[in-house]
Amino acid sequence: MKDELIIFIKKAGYEITNEVDMAIEQLAEILVAEKKADISHVIKWLEEKRQNHHKVVEEIGIKNLDNWKTDPETGNIVHVSGKFFQIVGIKVEGAKDREVLSWTQPIMKQHECGILGILCKKIDGMMHYLIWAKFEPGSLINPQLSPTLQATFSNLSRAHGGKKPRFSEYFEDGGKGKVVVDVEQIEDPSRFYLKTNRCVIVEVPENESLEVPEDFIWLTMPQVKKLLKIDRVVNALARAVFGSL
Repeated sequence: MKDELIIFIKKAGYEITNEVDMAIEQLAEILVAEKKADISHVIKWLEEKRQNHHKVVEEIGIKNLDNWKTDPETGNIVHVSGKFFQIVGIKVEGAKDREVLSWTQPIMKQHECGILGILCKKIDGMMHYLIWAKFEPGSLINPQLSPTLQATFSNLSRAHGGKKPRFSEYFEDGGKGKVVVDVEQIEDPSRFYLKTNRCVIVEVPENESLEVPEDFIWLTMPQVKKLLKIDRVVNALARAVFGSL
């Protein structure tokens, strides 16, 4: 299919640049994968995850948090390790293009770059993307379809004392696989101060065997595109990574 598209485009007088070659490959994969673009089983799979989701989240006072404290001098909310994020205050002045010229507000400060990573792999000749049905405590509905990896430096360095994030070995410096996309984006700067994430897609060799946990699923791009159009199914971070393609 790809060779046929290249011949057609060359005959039309267009040059096959790297960008065009990548677009041709994606189009060829979409045309082939469209035959397997049904998402009914994906929706059913996700709904079963949601029905069997028994985690409980409730609001409690800041003073009742474990390992978090309010700094008596600044009033900032910080983790006892000094890692993760802080809730700080900022003062803004001279914002001529905003509703008011100046204001103060609380804001989440996390001056470290995180990784939003998705693994991809050709299965039966078609590119598939490994997506995680992930629980997040602040979500209106759980789980949502998320990147293969969502991690900050604090997560990767295990500042929480827990396990290292799954599949992180593919996305850290010198990681495994072929990097398809790697671009840094600024997170919502009205709520996050100095926070960035790298949107990364890594291709795994077709012959490499991956142990995929039960909360992960391989999806084709046509399936992803259909799922992106459904309310509350794909989270914002996965949308950011796919938007980088």
